[in-house]
Amino acid sequence: MKKSLVALALFGAFAATAQAQSSVQIYGTIDAGLGKTTGSSTVVTKRDNNKLGFKGSEDLGNGLKAIFQLEIRYESDTGTLESNARPLFQGQSRVGLQGDFGMVRLGRGLTAFQEASTAFEPWSGMPTTAGFQTDITVAAYSSDPLSAPLNSRNRFSNAVFYNSPVFSGFQINATVAAKEANGNAAVNATAANRAVPLNAVPEVNPYSVSATYNSTQFAAMAAYERNALEAKLWSVAASFNPVTELKLMASYQHQDDSNFKITNTDTKAWLVGANYDVGPGKIRAGYGQKTPDGVTKTKQASLGYDYNLSKRTYLYADISNRKADVSRTYIGLGLHHNF
Repeated sequence: MKKSLVALALFGAFAATAQAQSSVQIYGTIDAGLGKTTGSSTVVTKRDNNKLGFKGSEDLGNGLKAIFQLEIRYESDTGTLESNARPLFQGQSRVGLQGDFGMVRLGRGLTAFQEASTAFEPWSGMPTTAGFQTDITVAAYSSDPLSAPLNSRNRFSNAVFYNSPVFSGFQINATVAAKEANGNAAVNATAANRAVPLNAVPEVNPYSVSATYNSTQFAAMAAYERNALEAKLWSVAASFNPVTELKLMASYQHQDDSNFKITNTDTKAWLVGANYDVGPGKIRAGYGQKTPDGVTKTKQASLGYDYNLSKRTYLYADISNRKADVSRTYIGLGLHHNF
């Protein structure tokens, strides 16, 4: 009996130690609202991506940790996977190690450029129509042009991700993808572009690098990326907080797509924006331009407001006007909750 009690006590102590050395967190967001664009009916839409995530770490000793993160993306209005066609773990699926050397992960996730750029966009990279991240912030560039139809274009699959330690506010980030086919649709040759075969294998390794700096009042980023069609993009961005409540930001980016396109091979874009915390809410504002992208210049002005109901829930309202071949206005209202 005594031996059984001792064994039980030892097992309990071991289990408690193991639990203290590893952790798993479930997290996510749910966002739904109403949106209307000029010439279209009002629809149930979203401002941010809806996600359900699992992340965790295990202490391996000597300052080394095993880490992982899985992120499902879904549509709140239908309950289906995002776009009803994307991978189960569309957001990311990465496993790796973290230590004094920084962090190394393998799998699928945002590229070094795409991950860093969201800090310099007034809607924090949310894919709302009122935001700038999916078009102007990236100068119409796609990180993953050889992915399956309807897949997101700001991630690498089959990739290695590295983030250095932070030294006096500076950090280096890099992503390199393998030469693997990801199920792209065939593209026929035209007067404007070259042909791409079905399920093409990249001729080069796509890669992305960024350098970031963060301090109390100032932040900056410089990035360069090459995708599977050898389109190249470079970007610089900065933000400044003259007072705690106000964040000013700006970015400039240039895409060279001469390896795939025959005409209109360069796209340049710039953006200025601001976030201002006032009372229980936040004002978001931005203006940007993109040119040529098919010769016609795109101009976009957006204004948004968040009203915090709690630390995890807020109401939002957005209005945006986008001018290219035609002028379209977007209005959106909704509710966002983090869990």
